[in-house]
Amino acid sequence: MAFQHNADLRGHNTFGIAAKADRLGRFSTVDELRILLSSSEVSGKSQLILGGGSNLLFTQDFHGTVLLNEIPGLEKVREDEDHVWVKAGAGVSWHSFVVYCVEHGWGGVENLSLIPGKVGAAPMQNIGAYGVEIKDTFDSLEALRIADGELITFNKEACAFGYRESFFKREGKGKFVILNVTFRLNKRPILNTSYGNIQQELDRLGITTPTLRDVSDAVIAIRRSKLPDPAVLGNAGSFFKNPVVPNDLVDKIRSAYPDVVAYPAGAGHSKLAAGWLIEKAGWKGHRETTHGVHDRQALVLVNHGGATGHEIYDLSEQVLRSVQERFGVELEREVNIL
Repeated sequence: MAFQHNADLRGHNTFGIAAKADRLGRFSTVDELRILLSSSEVSGKSQLILGGGSNLLFTQDFHGTVLLNEIPGLEKVREDEDHVWVKAGAGVSWHSFVVYCVEHGWGGVENLSLIPGKVGAAPMQNIGAYGVEIKDTFDSLEALRIADGELITFNKEACAFGYRESFFKREGKGKFVILNVTFRLNKRPILNTSYGNIQQELDRLGITTPTLRDVSDAVIAIRRSKLPDPAVLGNAGSFFKNPVVPNDLVDKIRSAYPDVVAYPAGAGHSKLAAGWLIEKAGWKGHRETTHGVHDRQALVLVNHGGATGHEIYDLSEQVLRSVQERFGVELEREVNIL
């Protein structure tokens, strides 16, 4: 199979960073993937499986082979009285999958509308938004083990989902290629409109008995009002995770900042809004020549044009130190750094 050499990765990462790869190949079937992995250009050398590049920051060129996962497919695989199981290829756009489910009246992922990236990356990150995470509807996934080409099925327990992480970001990192993901969705959806501004948006539109599409449209409107379109302004969405901290630290912060945004996180802990911390530390709207912090959502670092990955990474370091010094809270990057 043909490889593109000295490949420009600018169009394969939503930050729009002008990194290069020694080689770039594509696969849309398991057989094509096996051929690529066994080729002399790939076998035994550094490799990176890439979907939409929506949660990635290149700080240097990739000296190895990038393989673009373009496996297609959307199909209902089974159903019962209450649920339907839908399998999606790893190369399918995540938002396209959500639209497909909403159009068929299957509930569970509508709050995850307009999240960039591909289906295959969703379980790796356990993506989430507006009170919903992948693990809530996840059934199983099929992955190829790179070491021997064997196909392995992972259930929810095997994926070991955590907050914006999973087995595939820890022990399984770089060892598997996700091929498809199966979700269990509700035929009688129970809408979740209490988180974030969803209910406010529905009220603004005068919608009192919302449908799946109404909730999806509300989420899309909220995201578009707060988050930049990667096609217009390079970014990877939320750059930092919301930190979980002891309640005594929250109380200490609240004594100085009564408006602190915090949510119960169990066992004497709370989850703080990282965006609030970053904004209070003075970073919202901060701009360097080529990059900065988004002026509507402080969680988002942006490439205004021509920024290097190192410049964006260095800015994230400054933000981390600033929040630590002001609040005693250690933020963690959500974006993968290469």
